[in-house]
Amino acid sequence: MKKILFVCLGNICRSPLAEGVARKYIEENGLDLYIDSAGTSNWHEGETPCDDSVRVAGNYGVDISAQRSRPITKEDIEKFDCVVAMDEENRKNLENFGFTKIYKLGDFGGYDGENVPDPYFFKGFEGFEKVFKMVERCVEDLLERKCS
Repeated sequence: MKKILFVCLGNICRSPLAEGVARKYIEENGLDLYIDSAGTSNWHEGETPCDDSVRVAGNYGVDISAQRSRPITKEDIEKFDCVVAMDEENRKNLENFGFTKIYKLGDFGGYDGENVPDPYFFKGFEGFEKVFKMVERCVEDLLERKCS
């Protein structure tokens, strides 16, 4: 079974959305994949995803409310076949931590390597909508092309 880890900075916005979208896609398509998410920092360890991420995911039938933030670990390096960073800074942090098999989510879904922006820094809920749609498109393409 392939194992996929989605990674952002705090593991409360983008990577929980990616994990939730992936879980829903896997369930709907009967795939045998293990999915998790983590952050490159431990700032929010043990916290649930931010309220707006939970809300936007719920609007699209994705429940991420039970997820809990966790930082990346050395064990993750060996455990996961497919590690997916939300932006270039996350990718560099993963590389510096020791990961070697790293994808960037924006390399999928026709986004030509764009960073998935952190909606936490947008004003209002509209940023979360934009990020969710980007994450959904990229995750589905990733699962179809690389990890399924």
